[in-house]
Amino acid sequence: MKLNLGCGQNHIDGFLNVDKDGDPEVKVDLEVFPWPWKDGSVDEIVMYHSLEHMGADAKTFAGIMKELYRGCSHWAVIHIAVPHPRHDHFLDDPTHVRVITPQLMCCFSKKLCLQAKAEGAPNSPLALYHDIDFFLEAATYTLDPVYDAKLKQGVINEQELAAAMREHNTVIAEWRMDLRVIKEAAK
Repeated sequence: MKLNLGCGQNHIDGFLNVDKDGDPEVKVDLEVFPWPWKDGSVDEIVMYHSLEHMGADAKTFAGIMKELYRGCSHWAVIHIAVPHPRHDHFLDDPTHVRVITPQLMCCFSKKLCLQAKAEGAPNSPLALYHDIDFFLEAATYTLDPVYDAKLKQGVINEQELAAAMREHNTVIAEWRMDLRVIKEAAK
């Protein structure tokens, strides 16, 4: 099974398009648990510009991550696209309730949580707390068109772009991440 969760008006052929509002194929409030899919029945999930709209409180967000894990099969992939939290696209939408970053997703990796624990790092070992395990397979960003043009035109170089990313808002427009689901029983 392949799910397009929080699809809004953006249906994807070959996926079951799910949302609580609008005209999805299946209406589900993804902040209410459990979700209607059987354990391990999902092989691929798309969450394009939807995850940042869910889980304003930590308990609900943890519930979403646990439901993603429960419903997915071993090595399932979850494709996530979200606005960068320091871009106007994120800041100007009052329905954006949760910052999503690659670093946040790494809190749901058992390997990285155990590594941080061994090093005495102050990271929240969310993967261990909730007994879930995701591997951040890829994390890429899309530049805001202004910075993309500056880079392509040679107005700024990679080093100046890296400095702008650290120091300014509205440089990176979007994060795209791929998570892989790791289930011990399937190893």
